[in-house]
Amino acid sequence: MREDTTDFRALFLTDTPLMDVRAPIEFSRGAFPAAVNLPLLDDIQRQKIGSCYKREGQQAAIQLGHQLVTGQLKTMRIEAWVAFANANPEGYLYCFRGGLRSQIVQQWLKDLRGIRYPRIMGGYKALRTFLIENTEQALKQCHFFLLGGLTGTGKTQVLQQLDNSLDLEGYANHRGSSFGKRLTPQPAQIDFEHCLAIDLLRKQAAGQTIFVLEDEGRMVGSCTLPLSLYQGMHKYPLVWLEDTLENRVQRILADYVISLCEEFCALYGKEEGFVQFGERMQLSLKNIAKRLGNVRYQRLAKIMEMALIEQQHSSNLHLHCEWIETLLVEYYDPMYLFQCENKKRQIVFKGNQVDVLAYLQNISLQSSTQSQ
Repeated sequence: MREDTTDFRALFLTDTPLMDVRAPIEFSRGAFPAAVNLPLLDDIQRQKIGSCYKREGQQAAIQLGHQLVTGQLKTMRIEAWVAFANANPEGYLYCFRGGLRSQIVQQWLKDLRGIRYPRIMGGYKALRTFLIENTEQALKQCHFFLLGGLTGTGKTQVLQQLDNSLDLEGYANHRGSSFGKRLTPQPAQIDFEHCLAIDLLRKQAAGQTIFVLEDEGRMVGSCTLPLSLYQGMHKYPLVWLEDTLENRVQRILADYVISLCEEFCALYGKEEGFVQFGERMQLSLKNIAKRLGNVRYQRLAKIMEMALIEQQHSSNLHLHCEWIETLLVEYYDPMYLFQCENKKRQIVFKGNQVDVLAYLQNISLQSSTQSQ
């Protein structure tokens, strides 16, 4: 029989399947990428047992739990655990602190189905603490470079070509601007933190000591960067990516208009998908109306409305280019250039995609050579 484990590092490095037996509400607030929620108690049962524990103590709460999870309900839950254990013989189970709930699941599997399935000592809390502590340690010990640049220069494309990049927007499932909301929802804050921590852990294990991440604000959509990381970004070396206005407009057109429209149409059908796509675009512009000022907002909203009509009837996209270029030149560029000016002491290199990619790859190569 495999023993219960406290080797949290190995669990994350090997993407070990995890059976999370906490209640659904706990799971929704934060979990791990390899975890599947197969609860011992549902949300209402958990609440009842928690109240009983506070009033009458642990033994009474345990008795109530056995009364609530019995008969056909108990059989169904055990069968779900059995199916997971059989499909994932290398996996582990856990509850919040590795205590009663995971012990009960473990015992029922053994006594009623003859399956000895190991649990994670300390449970979810210990796993999360391990990830937080490893991230904090990495932020102190490793070196970080920021990748900055005006909107549309293709920073994400550069990051995707680097083995040592940390894709904050990818973890957050958001492109990082008013128009950056994706069709699928953003993760819970804790899930965002876990994705960052696990990716960092795995790349450290692969020998990386220098990391590249996009120069972001504290928020990426609804997700908040860890405070220590955000504070570090005020002093990390900054590599500034440049490109022509024409290329930037075309890149934004492809990412924020063409691709997004295709996603909506694929999910909702051509007609309904286009309607919802148009509403999303107009809402994104409306979200920054106050910062644009009413006159400029009304002008851009009219161009966007005409662009959507033209796109729907003729597939012509040239009017989209008009509002995109105006938004870049009059809104985003001044904002980013102001930030660049504030961080000019951090800038260590400027160049186009080819030059920036070569510079960052060379830094990573030098670090790898020195560590050997």
